[in-house]
Amino acid sequence: MAAIPPEYYHQMEAIQAVDFVLVELTLYLDTHPNDREAIEQFNACAKESRRLKKNFEQQFGPLMQYGKSYSGYPWQWDDTPWPWQV
Repeated sequence: MAAIPPEYYHQMEAIQAVDFVLVELTLYLDTHPNDREAIEQFNACAKESRRLKKNFEQQFGPLMQYGKSYSGYPWQWDDTPWPWQV
């Protein structure tokens, strides 16, 4: 397996941080559904998560399977490392 560049880890950490905030906001909003500020923060984080994942996938390949990420040609799912391996 080739060496993984530091940027891979940097981008993956940014994705994980934003997705953690999304999980926490989801839990909060389940009990505070009328908190407009939290909803706006959730929507902003969801947009940022999509942006980060798109950038990551363009540089390093797909993150999620089953149609949630596109594959370039040739099929990229046999390229390593897979996100869950690092």
